[in-house]
Amino acid sequence: MKDFLEQLGIQSHNHGTSTGQLSWSSEGAGAIMSYTPVNGSEIAEVSETTREDYERVVKASQEAFETWRMMPAPQRGEIVRQIGNKLREYKEPLGKLVSYEMGKIYQEGLGEVQEMIDICDFAVGQSRMLYGKTMHSERPKHRMYEQWHPLGPVGVISAFNFPVAVYSWNAMIAAICGNTVIWKPSEKTPLCGVAVQNITAEVLRENDLPEGVFGLITGGREVGEWMTSDVRVPLISATGSIRMGKQVAQVVGARLGKSILELGGNNAIVISKEADLEMTIRAVVFGAVGTAGQRCTSTRRLIIHEDVYEEVRDRLISIYEHIRIGDPLEDGTLVGPLIDADAVQNMQNALAKLAEEGGTVLCGGDVLENIEGHYVKPALCEAQNHYEIVQEETFAPILYLLKYKTLDEAIALHNGVKQGLSSSIFTLNMREAETFLSHLGSDCGIANVNIGTSGAEIGGAFGGEKETGGGRESGSDAWKAYMRRQTNTINWSDELPLAQGIQFDV
Repeated sequence: MKDFLEQLGIQSHNHGTSTGQLSWSSEGAGAIMSYTPVNGSEIAEVSETTREDYERVVKASQEAFETWRMMPAPQRGEIVRQIGNKLREYKEPLGKLVSYEMGKIYQEGLGEVQEMIDICDFAVGQSRMLYGKTMHSERPKHRMYEQWHPLGPVGVISAFNFPVAVYSWNAMIAAICGNTVIWKPSEKTPLCGVAVQNITAEVLRENDLPEGVFGLITGGREVGEWMTSDVRVPLISATGSIRMGKQVAQVVGARLGKSILELGGNNAIVISKEADLEMTIRAVVFGAVGTAGQRCTSTRRLIIHEDVYEEVRDRLISIYEHIRIGDPLEDGTLVGPLIDADAVQNMQNALAKLAEEGGTVLCGGDVLENIEGHYVKPALCEAQNHYEIVQEETFAPILYLLKYKTLDEAIALHNGVKQGLSSSIFTLNMREAETFLSHLGSDCGIANVNIGTSGAEIGGAFGGEKETGGGRESGSDAWKAYMRRQTNTINWSDELPLAQGIQFDV
């Protein structure tokens, strides 16, 4: 069962594991225990980063930066290309580890590793396209242009639900820009961090490059706070809850550092009376129950036109009653476990709060007591958008059904939450679709037509508005966040004219 751990250079729990030299772990450090939500058993223990370890990691990252930034960007891209190829070699065992340690089904685990491979491919091309503009100067015989320079060590704090992919969105783009990277994975999925660190370090060794190009620190909140408050780390990219993001923003902002924040989502799908319901239902189910509702882009609200409300509701109830829940590594499983017992309790608390506010659980929501692990039945509920619990993001498979009459009402309901990550409308009406995508429609960073809220491709910039944080990662021009812009003016004349025609004679 655990052969995939050995393939990734990770020993079993009986022998323990540490992040070793790759994370500069010292003797006598504490340990983080990794548990699988599949059955609640211990997998392995990972050495926790001490303050002394942390200082070594930062120093190594700073020293590696001096070498790494001097490599031409296409050569940095070549290293990232090799990392992508190495990930191809380890796709199966790493995908299994993601499923085993996090709990998402194996197909999703494989998909997450494929996402890493895809962003490596994207970054390779981007390494030859770190473009700056040229501008016409108002002064004769002057040339103006802008260029982009690396920042230094970039800190990445990732969440448990995507234990490897979101790191790669940041790390591979930051790396081709000339930065080194220090990663703190979630303390709930530390083995995934160890495995990826082993893979990147293998490529660095093969190319006689310093291991500090990619560094790893492990631990809980305190370890993350060391990095967010560290002026030697000019950029922090953090993925997590809104509460966590606000704290990171305050600490990093107080030292005038830069931050990329990818925080909570309260994502909705608007279902028009002119929607293709066959396509719609499939998208809704994957968006709502995929990863057991533990995606930041999970579908949490359905805003359904009154003419098709009952049909959509009844069809979803029928599907929810037959969803296969169980071991995420077994074929045919559609919903794996929640990450831990706290997540199960949070879901139960949310459903209790819903009942207090007047909502109804149509089906699901039960805790499965007959199997080991943290398994629940996805819940389908009727609610009102203004309910306090509906306004919150519960990281569990709870889907709230809401009813609307007009498109304006639907958009108002859709935008009437504090989060602004992902959104979707299902309609065959061009006017409805274009309205939803216009400035009159969705206020989210991601807006889709006839596809669901989850499953973003790496080619587009990923992120959201409002309390989702405003950050952007992955594709498009997100690379600019990992660099500093510099405007340059060259005077190739034999005079010294001033801008705006100012006369200053000495």
